[in-house]
Amino acid sequence: MKTRSLLFLFFSFFIVNTYAQQVIPLYPGAIPNSKPASNEETVGADKEGRVIISKISIPTLTIFLPDADKANGTAVIICPGGGYWVNAYKHEGTDVAKRFNEMGVAAFVLKYRLPSDRIMETTSIGPLQDAQQAMILVRSNAKEWHIDVNKVGILGFSAGGHLASTLATHFKNVLVANPLKLSVRPDFLILGYPQITADTTISRKGSMDNLLGKNASAELLTSFSNETQVTAETPPTFIVQATNDGLIRNSLAFYQALIKNKVPAEMHLYQGGGHGFGLNNTTTKDDWMERCKNWMDANGWLNRTVK
Repeated sequence: MKTRSLLFLFFSFFIVNTYAQQVIPLYPGAIPNSKPASNEETVGADKEGRVIISKISIPTLTIFLPDADKANGTAVIICPGGGYWVNAYKHEGTDVAKRFNEMGVAAFVLKYRLPSDRIMETTSIGPLQDAQQAMILVRSNAKEWHIDVNKVGILGFSAGGHLASTLATHFKNVLVANPLKLSVRPDFLILGYPQITADTTISRKGSMDNLLGKNASAELLTSFSNETQVTAETPPTFIVQATNDGLIRNSLAFYQALIKNKVPAEMHLYQGGGHGFGLNNTTTKDDWMERCKNWMDANGWLNRTVK
């Protein structure tokens, strides 16, 4: 136990002081939809040695602001993946935030609660509440952080892509306190090899079991199958995906739904790369973040609108 605690402190210090500018609590007071429980959060590494955080019960937002001379007023909230059982905090979080800062974009890494009956009254809505709160928090602090409230997007990888796409398709049902009546709809959506659906014929079952439970009703499964929730109000979307990833049909289903509803969308498919490559798909010399940057530029999100 002592060794695990020391490792936790080391990794926490390493993450906060090496990558982050500031870490703040996601909620100013009580965390909604929570039960009294001890904090068992653990920072460790996956089999590739990449930083992962498990048993998250206290959500935070890590703030990365670009240099003032580069800042263009655009912001993006980043949801790391991890199957709704961990957060791949570095290679799908802080590393990505730094790339956005280079574009002049403010970035916010969301360490969202992981579904657990031990800490939540209702597991299915916990992560979505955190994503909604992150959008409210960013927009409510827009002046301080030099952000245009009409240029705030969300990015998610893998299960974090499910969370991001859930926010983008369920924004009318606000599940957290919102006294200023701020919109929780993202202005744009970026998805990296996302989980989208609970349809087990085209997707993995584990992530949805973690979020919804193994005996979820058909109604709940459909509600969180986000390809079925796309409307003309779903924000413009960029998708990056490897063809040899088992989740490819998730991306294709969501893309087809976007096209059907006439939502501006762009998708980049790579021959290889598999699942979970983060910024660096080693099977190609192409840099998908450059494709994303071009898409953002073409849509005006890299134009400077806030001084």
